[in-house]
Amino acid sequence: MGNRQLTAKAILLDLDGTIVDSRIAYLEAVKAAFAASGQRTVDINIVTEIPKRIEQSLPIDDLLNGINVKEFLNVYLDAYYRAAKEKTKPMPGISQTLERLSAKAKLALITMRHVPNEKVIDELERFGLARYFQMVVTALDTSRPKPSPDALIRCSTGLGVQLGECVVVGDSVTDVRAGKSAGTKTVAVLSGIFSRKELETEEPDLILENVSMLLDFIR
Repeated sequence: MGNRQLTAKAILLDLDGTIVDSRIAYLEAVKAAFAASGQRTVDINIVTEIPKRIEQSLPIDDLLNGINVKEFLNVYLDAYYRAAKEKTKPMPGISQTLERLSAKAKLALITMRHVPNEKVIDELERFGLARYFQMVVTALDTSRPKPSPDALIRCSTGLGVQLGECVVVGDSVTDVRAGKSAGTKTVAVLSGIFSRKELETEEPDLILENVSMLLDFIR
């Protein structure tokens, strides 16, 4: 798996944990949601467990110490989107990486954030990254977010590239599942909140430390 070369006409990249570091946003969201329920201390182990479960539509009741899930999520998601807008930062060397990748293939960005794509584009503009992407698709642009292949199909159609000629790159199990469901090649990166063991279970074509390493595997 580690030595495989991938041919791609389009690369569909995840945002959080792949292009930008969002860990501070996850931390602030958990703190705000627990504080709203009267809990001032947070078990550090659940800071990443909560977004992992939310992304996979898994229950979080057992993590909340009796807090109402709906109320918790309302505060959590509001705090997360505010923190993501203000405090995320680009992964090291990502601008140079995207510049070189965009010379090899068309680039699109797919995120599970439930925000208008204009907000994501504004964030990318802030980092000087928007110019590299020909499409940006958020969870609001499809009726079914990842792991459904809908967003990938939308990108493939918009870019004029067959799904089999696309590579999906992301830090989560849902990215890999979406890619496999769509029939694309899949690359998992270890720069987000999922472990190598969790990602290996999904059997992506490649597992890399970060997006910058992708340059050595795309032709």
